[in-house]
Amino acid sequence: MKIQIYKHKVQYYETDQMGVVHHSNYIRWFEEARLDFLTQIGLEYAEMEREDCLSPVVSISCNYKNSTKFGDTVYIYTKLTKFNGIKYTVTYKIVDAVSKEIRATGESNHCFVNKEGKLLSLKKEQRKYYDMLVSAVDNEIEEIA
Repeated sequence: MKIQIYKHKVQYYETDQMGVVHHSNYIRWFEEARLDFLTQIGLEYAEMEREDCLSPVVSISCNYKNSTKFGDTVYIYTKLTKFNGIKYTVTYKIVDAVSKEIRATGESNHCFVNKEGKLLSLKKEQRKYYDMLVSAVDNEIEEIA
């Protein structure tokens, strides 16, 4: 599986008085989709944490294309595009489930650290996670979805 599709129905609390999704929620949706992606490849984040393997966000960006409103359903196409054993990049495309319009695109960059904040090389210290991510990376140039 190279691209994971995550479905999200917009909730009232995610919107402003005009029923438009607040921009900060797109970043939250990226996180939901990313964690779902990791679960789908067999990598449970809670288990990683118990094994002293954390994955903080190093940077994140979002490009807003069209408004999403209360009641809309969107699909978040999630793709792991880079992984070097220590750092990885995930790209996202949020698409309206009905109109197929792109609502937003984005990218997040992460690394792996232990609870003391020291960088981890998964290849050396968590080989099973390394293998899961290597098999899921898709660095082809084509657009998501």
